[in-house]
Amino acid sequence: MKFTDIFINKPVLAMVVSLFILLLGLRSFNELNVRQYPELQNAVVTVSTAYYGADADLMQGFVTTPLEREVASAEGIDYLTSTSAAGISTIQAYIRLDHDANEALTQVAAKVNKLRSQLPAESEDPVIDLQQGQQIAAMYVSFASDQLDNNQITDYLMRAVEPRIATIPGVQRADILGAGTFAMRVWMKPDRMASLGVTASDVHASLQANNVLSALGSTKGQMVAVDLTARTDLRSAEEFRQLIVREHDGAIVRLGEIADVELGSENYGASVRINGDAATFMGIFVSPDANSLDVIAEVRRVWDAEILPQLPEGIIATIPYDSTESIQDAINEVVKTIIEAVVIVIVVIFLLWARCAAWSSRRSPCRCRWSARCS
Repeated sequence: MKFTDIFINKPVLAMVVSLFILLLGLRSFNELNVRQYPELQNAVVTVSTAYYGADADLMQGFVTTPLEREVASAEGIDYLTSTSAAGISTIQAYIRLDHDANEALTQVAAKVNKLRSQLPAESEDPVIDLQQGQQIAAMYVSFASDQLDNNQITDYLMRAVEPRIATIPGVQRADILGAGTFAMRVWMKPDRMASLGVTASDVHASLQANNVLSALGSTKGQMVAVDLTARTDLRSAEEFRQLIVREHDGAIVRLGEIADVELGSENYGASVRINGDAATFMGIFVSPDANSLDVIAEVRRVWDAEILPQLPEGIIATIPYDSTESIQDAINEVVKTIIEAVVIVIVVIFLLWARCAAWSSRRSPCRCRWSARCS
């Protein structure tokens, strides 16, 4: 007797086992972690070093190459990638999947700190960052406006939208793409500087000496306590233009005479567009151990209930990309296939039962027991 004959001869046992498998499958279905890609604890350690004024070759020879040698000697490194541009060096160390990312981060930080004294003195301290999980955002949202420029949109997103989305459970981070952070831009005029005998070092020293933040403390009495503040920083483009850069024999040279000063963007190296129109994007990344469908569903609820109604006039917000749509479509196809399979099985069982009943009515001595004799 074959193993399958037990279930053919005992239909009640077959039904009980089938119901048990069905209940176990339903429980597993509810606890299944739904995501677009398999869960991989891939980690990347990024070392960024700024050296303003240096060209790409100088960054490669004196910053990127020494740091690469030190970072590569850390344990758990799978491979490295590096980029040297004017004023910035970026090294990305990809950690092996079987290695602890935090341990690798500690070793990389120790290696970089040991090399700090050998880097150019004018360069800034290297910034080390650890990123875990997927490097592709689960959702992208865009903000565009015909009335507001990129700087104003970015300022609003950083103050109102990004903190609200980043605090949603399961959201790893929300990155602004194409951001235009406000910054005071000083575009120097070389011909005017040469005629007045002013150098770039004079401008830099003047800005450092006259635009500082100073804390004075507070004064207290028996009934009154007053916090003291000093207005030592420059707060408008006109104040920057009136800044004295050089003084010699009573002759004063102000910054506005040798440069164009305006409130602009911190970086003009990136541009983001949607359907040909300039826009500011925000990428929403989901934590590796979170359910993408639940997280993005909560993001959409916050998007419709809190973010869209509070948008300033003139800003148009859309969702151009949502990876959970393809995940949901795949789940719907699986459910559809399961339903079709159940229907087909029920129809086949019914047809077999009807055939067996017809055979039994013609030949009463036979007891139909769902065996091969009933064919």
